[in-house]
Amino acid sequence: MRNLNFILFITVIIAASCNQDKKSAKPDVLAKNIDSTVNPADDFFDYANGYWIKNNPIPADESAWGLFQIIPNETLQRLRSINEEVAKSSHSDGSSEQKIGDFWKAASDSTGIEKAGIEPLQPYLAKITAINDVASLQNTMAQLDAMGVGSAIGFFVAQDAKNSALETLQLWQTGLGLPEREFYFKMDSTSVAIRNAYVKNITQILTLLGADASKSRASAVNILALETDLAKASRKLEDLRDPYANYYKYAVTDLNKVSPKINWVNYMNIIGVKSTDSVIIGQPEYYKETGIALNSYSLDTWKDYLRYRLTNEFVAALPDTFGKANFEFNKLFSGATERKPRWKRIISNEQNVMGELLGQIYVKEYFNDSAKARYSTLVENIRTALKNRIQNLDWMSDSTKQKALSKLAQVNKKVGYPDKWKDFSALKITGDSYFQNLVNADIFWHNYNINKLGKPVDKTEWGMYPQTYNAYYDPSNNEIVLPAAAFIIPGYNDNELDDAVVYGYMAASTIGHELTHGFDDEGRQYDAQGNLKGWWTPEDSAKFTQRANVLSNQFSSYVAIDTFKINGKATLGENIADLGGVLLGFDAFKQTDEYKKGEKIGGYTPTQRFFLGYALSWLENERPQSLRTQVLTDVHSPEKFRVNGPLVNVDAFYEAFNVKQGNKMYLPDSARARIW
Repeated sequence: MRNLNFILFITVIIAASCNQDKKSAKPDVLAKNIDSTVNPADDFFDYANGYWIKNNPIPADESAWGLFQIIPNETLQRLRSINEEVAKSSHSDGSSEQKIGDFWKAASDSTGIEKAGIEPLQPYLAKITAINDVASLQNTMAQLDAMGVGSAIGFFVAQDAKNSALETLQLWQTGLGLPEREFYFKMDSTSVAIRNAYVKNITQILTLLGADASKSRASAVNILALETDLAKASRKLEDLRDPYANYYKYAVTDLNKVSPKINWVNYMNIIGVKSTDSVIIGQPEYYKETGIALNSYSLDTWKDYLRYRLTNEFVAALPDTFGKANFEFNKLFSGATERKPRWKRIISNEQNVMGELLGQIYVKEYFNDSAKARYSTLVENIRTALKNRIQNLDWMSDSTKQKALSKLAQVNKKVGYPDKWKDFSALKITGDSYFQNLVNADIFWHNYNINKLGKPVDKTEWGMYPQTYNAYYDPSNNEIVLPAAAFIIPGYNDNELDDAVVYGYMAASTIGHELTHGFDDEGRQYDAQGNLKGWWTPEDSAKFTQRANVLSNQFSSYVAIDTFKINGKATLGENIADLGGVLLGFDAFKQTDEYKKGEKIGGYTPTQRFFLGYALSWLENERPQSLRTQVLTDVHSPEKFRVNGPLVNVDAFYEAFNVKQGNKMYLPDSARARIW
């Protein structure tokens, strides 16, 4: 997502340690980023990454610049080549190549899109205009929902947290146009400016749809008031992380107890729910308020609310004036000063539509079976490290230990790409209409999700694409998922990377991190089968919470920018996973020959290189606007604190970089978080 400083992106393999000075003329992958003017004992992130950050300004069309943008940008370039190559020739109807090529052709037809104007929206705008009472309002909301336009009611199908073998109908709070509820209430100048800009953006969109500007402004003010009432009934970010507190199971016949104002059965029928006897609701109080709002706000306000949501869902396929208006608003959250080029926007949308189809081609070219096997082995090394840590815990009882070890043994690993690909045969894509392709895709994915209801859980399914630079742990499946792109280090061949880098960059920040999620403050509440079920003794649970609170309090004291502090409660799971990942990665690294030999590479000891490799994994510089948004909306701490925060709790880091009392990264032993 940024201008590329590194031009060669290749998959890293786990190799025997190698002396980079002997095997490569390239500068050391770690040493070249270091800012030697910074004391590593005061700010390790700036020490490890500072030189690179100083010399690599954030591109105008980006909110941040680092590995989380460089690697996806390279992926976009690769996917662009795939699209352009496929689009050169015709392919049999319904084939993967036909869908990819026609999507690219239709989306690239900017002249045709400008000429069509808002005509593709008209049938759906007419449905909204025809609303004449609360009953028809709910009918239209459901019809739009079934084609991907979310509003104030948010049904979906997912695994039952207390019975992971079942796919159940669920509801979660939704309906807000701003990224998080706090934006509706914070009174600092930034948040006030965002609310004012939101009203302006709604006004612009409604005016572009043909409404009078003064009427559009009044409608925008009313929409903000409506959403503010929904936000008042919405739970805070940290409160959404308690799985028990966000699980309420209702018989369908009892849904009127939540809100008698919502015609539940009719709504479910329209979105395609054929039969179910129960619904799990995460936040019943939100739906009580939604029912009230359906009747207390005017139909005109609800109509304009739906017009705005409809337009935003398909803005990519509308004239550029719509996209430019949204960019001007959204840059308040990102800080980007230039809009991304059209081809990047197209491929981002294409990945949302059929990322796995692209992934099938991607892995054939950029990830092979031998790499998949190597990373599978690394997962097992980290699993062994966590097993040893659990066995040696002095605060956990043997009873809980045995259950923890059983859960760990049953964690399923998915590496590289799916063993079974999704079936896209029902997705219709043509070269004629970008708008219709997006509509077809939304309907396809809605049906895909709803059709899971009542069927066995597909344990082979992936929630990410192989080309995604990320990874995840799924508590309901008790699995870690590691896409092929997660193993990329820019600019270096496999024989140029020593084990310290591999274990710090990948084993710690990715594999160890995701494995620890199974045992963080939220993940630990799920058993080996993925069910939300208590398996801890009350005493052990209390000890865990006490230890986790140390980390929560540490992060709550960190100021990310201005007056915006990190939310230690909301980010606790990720912070626990970061700390656990470092500890597990280092434990596993200590078993390698490189560590045991103790020889310096690039002027650094193996232990120092491990921590520098970990810091490399979070290499990023972020704009102030993006930082503020992240603090309010994200359960992940900003990258700088994902390095410095965990490391102040790691004894080996103190020894490696001579951290002493008086240094900014020093914590007395008694104040350090000790969990896993």
